[in-house]
Amino acid sequence: MLKHSLIALLLALNIIGISAVAHAQTHEEKEAHHGSQHPLATADEPGDKKGGFDAKEVILGHVKDAHDWHLMDIGETPVTIPLPVIIYNKERGVSVFSSSRFHHGHASYDGYRLVTTHYLHEKGLSPNEYPDGKIIAVDENDNPTGAEIYDWSMTKNITALLLSSILLVVLMLNVAKAYKVRGAKQAPKGFQSLMEPVIIFMRDEVVKPNIPGKHYERFVPFVATIFFFVLINNLLGLLPGSANVTGNLAVTSALAIISFIAILVSSNKHFWGHIFNPPVPFGVKFILAPVELISVFTKPISLMIRLFANMLAGHIIVLSIISLVFIFGSLSKFAGYGFLPITIIFNIVMMLLEILVAFIQAFIFANLTAVFIGQAMEGGHDEHH
Repeated sequence: MLKHSLIALLLALNIIGISAVAHAQTHEEKEAHHGSQHPLATADEPGDKKGGFDAKEVILGHVKDAHDWHLMDIGETPVTIPLPVIIYNKERGVSVFSSSRFHHGHASYDGYRLVTTHYLHEKGLSPNEYPDGKIIAVDENDNPTGAEIYDWSMTKNITALLLSSILLVVLMLNVAKAYKVRGAKQAPKGFQSLMEPVIIFMRDEVVKPNIPGKHYERFVPFVATIFFFVLINNLLGLLPGSANVTGNLAVTSALAIISFIAILVSSNKHFWGHIFNPPVPFGVKFILAPVELISVFTKPISLMIRLFANMLAGHIIVLSIISLVFIFGSLSKFAGYGFLPITIIFNIVMMLLEILVAFIQAFIFANLTAVFIGQAMEGGHDEHH
């Protein structure tokens, strides 16, 4: 029964995902058509593409951050959730307004403008200097002023992080409440019975073997929180219309910095003595010491890159497989509909794999954090004896 329900859910998610890509491409074609009507548009600009499916634009549009949360399209009407835009300018102070004021990048508001591909072509600006999705200051003629601004807006990824954090807190408080009401000696029930084995596994198989002595007890909440936080964001990122949080380098960088701080706080004199004065011949110390020091910083970097690359690659692969329907459909409707069953089968397999990867990457991030903390706390040989 559970197997059939899971297959039905994955099938529904694939159909929703294919529909979302179709609507996204329709929206892109409208933008391109709108751009082609502008007098400054040229023959080699995207505005003159004739109905071709641009998989790159669709895929990157799904995985990158945005100032509004696009969920789906109903007919020709995009369903989006406008998010707060918070801009600080040294001359004008703080400006707060809704992202809907930008009208999906077609208008400026209060002296600010959301950079879009259409705007770049209209003004003849370089995308390297003005990245797509960035907010810039403009004058009365809608031209960039070059004024320095600070964007503190509530973007899609930030909003998703807040929602996932609230979800994590609510779930954990419910489990804590169940233990408080029922007691720790009674058999768990409901959601408590699902969480207890995971928490015990994290304590006995991840934290305890890697962190020496009784120090492991104070790190169980920290490592378990990292695991559940990464896992929730990984799983939520697989839903159609959701935010690609753990596929964002800024998010994984923040998680890696938190782990790095925990590693440094846990370190002792033996750890730093092993780095700056490794137990090797004197001549080799000058070579090995810099290598050991660099390894201190490569540990959090490896955590950051591993999670980011795996989750981003998974999203791109799923969207690429979905896009095959429209790539074949742009050649022939018969080819598009004929390839649809194959796409659904491939995506069911990929979604199952992505669910597995979501658990694996959360476990790896938490496990390596515990390993690195244990290495920083490791004492000398005399302490072990």
